[in-house]
Amino acid sequence: MTGWALPDDVLREAPAHAPRPRELADLELLLSGALAPLTGLPTQADLESIARAGRLADGTPWPVPITLSVPASVVAGLDLANPLRRALVLTDSEGTPLAAVDVVDVWPVANGRPAPGTPDREGRSAAAETSGFVGIGGPVRRIGESLGGSFRDLRLTPKEVRETIPPNSRVVAVYADRPLHRPQLAQITYAARTIAGHVLVLMPVGEPGPDGLPPEALVRTVLAARDRLPAATLVAVPLIRRANYPARPGPSPDVADALLRARIAENYGATHLLATGPQIAGAGPRLLLPRELAYDGRDGQWRAADDIPPRHRRRALSAEEINEMLDRGATLPEWHTPPAVAAQLARARPRRAVRGLVVFFTGLRGSGKSTLARGVADELNETGERTVTVIDSGVARRFLTAGLGSSRADQDELVRRIAFVAAEAARHGGLALCCPVAPYAAGRSIARRLAHEAGAGFILVHVSTPREVCEQRDPRGRAAREVAGQVPGPEGFDDVYEPPTDADLVIDNSTLEVGEAVKIVLDHLATEGWVEGV
Repeated sequence: MTGWALPDDVLREAPAHAPRPRELADLELLLSGALAPLTGLPTQADLESIARAGRLADGTPWPVPITLSVPASVVAGLDLANPLRRALVLTDSEGTPLAAVDVVDVWPVANGRPAPGTPDREGRSAAAETSGFVGIGGPVRRIGESLGGSFRDLRLTPKEVRETIPPNSRVVAVYADRPLHRPQLAQITYAARTIAGHVLVLMPVGEPGPDGLPPEALVRTVLAARDRLPAATLVAVPLIRRANYPARPGPSPDVADALLRARIAENYGATHLLATGPQIAGAGPRLLLPRELAYDGRDGQWRAADDIPPRHRRRALSAEEINEMLDRGATLPEWHTPPAVAAQLARARPRRAVRGLVVFFTGLRGSGKSTLARGVADELNETGERTVTVIDSGVARRFLTAGLGSSRADQDELVRRIAFVAAEAARHGGLALCCPVAPYAAGRSIARRLAHEAGAGFILVHVSTPREVCEQRDPRGRAAREVAGQVPGPEGFDDVYEPPTDADLVIDNSTLEVGEAVKIVLDHLATEGWVEGV
């Protein structure tokens, strides 16, 4: 980085690439200084040394691999021996330049790992021709504005935070990846008193939290608890859990998360770290283990559980209990949650009867998915209590299947497109009924994830009508010919269909009248609180 300055015309002519969201999150951490001493993307030699010894190739301690993969075609024209012809511009999803990489190393990657037998590189990047994607390494510098995102005023750099903390102060950092209820607030207060220092609240905003709360909602809940905290600095950190990354060399995801969080906290000036999950002692700031607290019914205080007589002791609510109360529309009790925090949680997770929902019907072609979905939609439209969107094969063919064939990748892409549209409808409180074949578990998993990331519910309905019945409902015999491999087209029969093991509801349409099947679905929705009752 230091001393690397390229003419504007070189950057204008350089190839460009938009990293994936998780890579953009790492890029923002890198550019902010939160990953110091890293000033760029590790080379292949660095990654091998990290996996082997927890150090960069030059001996600098660094625990976690930070990688960026790009299509081989993007860097195929780079000349690694020429500093004026090896720049790669990194952009956001809209093409706005954010940073430039001085690419000094390129190597093939496979499933997130360096490909075996990587050829030697001399001058031009021969590695780019041996793999669909390649890893790149080299110094990185900012060339554009800061990355976008909500709560920009809270996305402080480590330098900005350290300048606000008095020299030689003790600072306890806590990662608030869940809302701060009274027990968490008491833990933070005890920690601050223990070290007689300042509190640094680091809010991971690179992805939904462990309980599915969107980053913006998480920040709002923490801000709502600010007046209950001791003197504190709040920082939004674009951090993503390593468990959500592809497999790669180095420590296990949990260990990598702990090591990286400790290093980031240290860079922000923390001298101590309050453990809120798996942590590793000795990695950066001194680790503080939280006390086991309980609510004391005698005076309404949270204190060490062992100091409270059993008849006056009340344990903290579990995440499942909190979610169940929010799903029913119940108010979280004040003894456990400050009212301002409870209000923000109720906004982020409204009761199910008004929250968005995706109902995803999957099954063989001819199983009756579309008929069932249409019947459910008709009944819901009669009541008018929910806004209903149906995405069946007809809608998909008209608006979503352009450019797609019958390969497994294309089928997963179709499911992803349908799931994206459904999630957007559900994001705004709608109820989306989808009925593609969705033959593969991976595609259905993406649909569930997209719905949850939109703050909506997701119900998977397996219409398990046997193949023989499905073929009888196919007057042109297309289904049978597809099974025999005579007709190219979307998959969905026994030889390729992966029956779901995680269905919320299973219906065999061959043994039921349409009205009976529709009633089963509606009864399930009512029982689970998604409709008031039909």
